[in-house]
Amino acid sequence: MPSPSRRPAGIFTVVPCLFWLYAIPAAAQESTPDAGPPPSDAGPPPATGSSEVQPSADDMADIEAALGKDKAAAGTETNPAPAPASSGVEVSTSSVRVGANNQWLDLSFVLDMALAAFTSDEPLQQGGHDPNTNGFNFQQLELSVRSVVDPYLRFDSNIVFAPAGVEIEEVYVTTLDLPANLQVRAGQFLTRFGRLNSTHPHAWDFADQPFAIGRVFGGEGNRGLGLEASWLTPLPWYVELVGSATDATGEGTARSFLGGGGDRVVSPLDFQFTGAVKQFFPISDDLSLMWGLSSATGPNSTGYRNYTNVFGTDIYLKYRPTTVASDTIVALQAELLYRRRQVPNDVLTDYNGYAQVLWRFAKRWATAARYEFGTPAHDQDGHVAADPLDPEWTDTRQRISANVTFWPTEFSRLRLQAATDRAGWRDEPDYSVFLTLEAVVGAHGAHAF
Repeated sequence: MPSPSRRPAGIFTVVPCLFWLYAIPAAAQESTPDAGPPPSDAGPPPATGSSEVQPSADDMADIEAALGKDKAAAGTETNPAPAPASSGVEVSTSSVRVGANNQWLDLSFVLDMALAAFTSDEPLQQGGHDPNTNGFNFQQLELSVRSVVDPYLRFDSNIVFAPAGVEIEEVYVTTLDLPANLQVRAGQFLTRFGRLNSTHPHAWDFADQPFAIGRVFGGEGNRGLGLEASWLTPLPWYVELVGSATDATGEGTARSFLGGGGDRVVSPLDFQFTGAVKQFFPISDDLSLMWGLSSATGPNSTGYRNYTNVFGTDIYLKYRPTTVASDTIVALQAELLYRRRQVPNDVLTDYNGYAQVLWRFAKRWATAARYEFGTPAHDQDGHVAADPLDPEWTDTRQRISANVTFWPTEFSRLRLQAATDRAGWRDEPDYSVFLTLEAVVGAHGAHAF
């Protein structure tokens, strides 16, 4: 770019020409009103009543040449040639265009960190990204990459950076154009069991994962490599049927199944199968309800052809005024999980669940409270049994949490949370306090209802 104090050289040619063509002849006409007609090569005379003088052919050639130089100089200085489509990366405010076919990638980073304090030396946190030590906790840095592959497939991935290393949390493709309201996705994904399992920490109303999810499925939630199909039924109300088949292994993702055993697949019975029914009911313009039923079944590691079955129900009731201008949101969310596991010569059962309420009382402020519980494993006779997964879990555990959240903008969040954790097998309850910070950059879509 030229310096502001300099002008392209062609301007010095155009200005004197225009001055000579218009100013000097006009002054001459005013001083010599009786002058004769212009020379024959000066072009046609001006129209009657006009004081303009038309330039000659040579003058017009000089002006056009000077303007051409200016245009060429401006083009080279202010309009650089674009790079070929097959090279380089073009960045917008929230997307990146790459490749020969100029595909757009939606990129986002989500940072979650916390300052935590516990009264116990061994906190009973179940989530893989929960704050779990006194002091500063780096929960995760999530990189999300999304793009439409072609008219038939969409690509989604979530890569998590944590102190323990880099983890591919999800990476899958989803169909876009199947008939009959069908949709299929393939890859590694969080199964759609219940409501919370398929979401990420930045979508939660609390700083940590309910221990029901961690105890039953693992610290990372239930996910696996596999295939999922869903169908939006043509019923008068919203009903979606979901079914998936995934690997039953994964220490942090298939805790009630094969876990970290890594057993090989020798038949379809070695997969974990998950099914769910999702229903939506618009009760009124301001009140809506979602209700789901879920089940998951797969082999466990206690013996040959021993299986685990998990059944769950979830509910989400949301009040948000739409008929009047208001920032108020009141949401009730609850899940109940029943687990049944075959072990050598016995069957173990237990219940786990949580219920929480959120009140967003201002545009940037909200408060929430949550109650969680988990029962010890019982045998077929109803007695408390030794649990191979949680041998210390010999009594009921309950946890109560409350928090207040402040959003400086939609891209950042501060949350102060306190909890009391009462495990029946411990003499004293555990108390905890978290102060968390979340920051989002890039393109990040709206959260699900």
